[in-house]
Amino acid sequence: MQSNKTSSGRFFEHFTLNEVIQHATPRTITEGDVALYIALTGSRNPLHCSEPFAQSVGYQSAPIDDLLTFHIAFGKTVPDISVNAVANLGYADVRFLQPVSVGDTLSTSSQVIGLKQNSNGKNGVVYVRSTSVNQHNQPVLSWVRWVMVHKNDANAPAPETTIPELPAFVTANQLNIPAYLTAKNFDQQATGGKFYWEDYQAGERINHAAGMTINESDHSLATRLYQNNARLHFDAHLMQSSSFGKRLVYGGIVISACRALSYEGLENAISIVAINAGTHAHPCFAGDTIYTFTEVLDCWELPNRSDIGALRLRMVGIKNMSSASLAETKQFNSYHPNVVLDLDYTVLMPRKGNQ
Repeated sequence: MQSNKTSSGRFFEHFTLNEVIQHATPRTITEGDVALYIALTGSRNPLHCSEPFAQSVGYQSAPIDDLLTFHIAFGKTVPDISVNAVANLGYADVRFLQPVSVGDTLSTSSQVIGLKQNSNGKNGVVYVRSTSVNQHNQPVLSWVRWVMVHKNDANAPAPETTIPELPAFVTANQLNIPAYLTAKNFDQQATGGKFYWEDYQAGERINHAAGMTINESDHSLATRLYQNNARLHFDAHLMQSSSFGKRLVYGGIVISACRALSYEGLENAISIVAINAGTHAHPCFAGDTIYTFTEVLDCWELPNRSDIGALRLRMVGIKNMSSASLAETKQFNSYHPNVVLDLDYTVLMPRKGNQ
């Protein structure tokens, strides 16, 4: 006797505009999560791995890496939003609302804010705004993303097209900065960095020299760490019959790799406070080596803060060619085939004269 107790997940025709989805599996963050994230990314930001440094800038204890928080919260949404995805396409209006610590439990919900069936009738784009809260029901992270999802029934009628209007970036006065955060006693020896907010200028480009190869074991472990069960990342047998012929690396792994590689030259960046926009320009596969460069888009003074400023940055991830060898990211309005990530994000940076 066949059982129908399992679910094949939502397909494009199953989404309804404005519906709210409460995602399953709350996740309590442990020290093991933190250690494994460092093992998988090589992240060196002392804020997330040094209690004394974190305390010197005002925290009671080292907060969870911003991107680890993002990936775990994001992973909660996958079974309901993107388990049948063709590809995750982009992000916008990502706001880190308050720090997350070991012992905090994250739960996530999403609201469908846009739908657009593609012209081939086989799939469509779903736009969602997701919010993750801690065990006290306090929002810690919110974001918008859009994902291309397969249709199960090609004859299902197309929904009315709705594409949400999204901000180009999170403005300086919208950034959530903990009141206790201070850079007045910033220890640059702990970071190894010598550049402060005043040393950066809009328009400059930093070619980060190091590369990182993403192995099968790396992206398999990372995707499981985030409990991201999207079939295009999990199921090698299924993906053999796809146009790619193999599993895709979850785009968040590329973001973390680029962020870790960009440490050289941005050592004093304290934390990420927003992701303004992001595009996974081309897929990444196991065996690819990631390089990155950073462009400074803007330098913002912050209201009532003389100890820190904000840098709006563009982080570009490239596969299998050095950052210095790529002059232009686009060719004829399309991304260069080696560009895998184009991410616009904002970090806090200590200012001079406060040490």
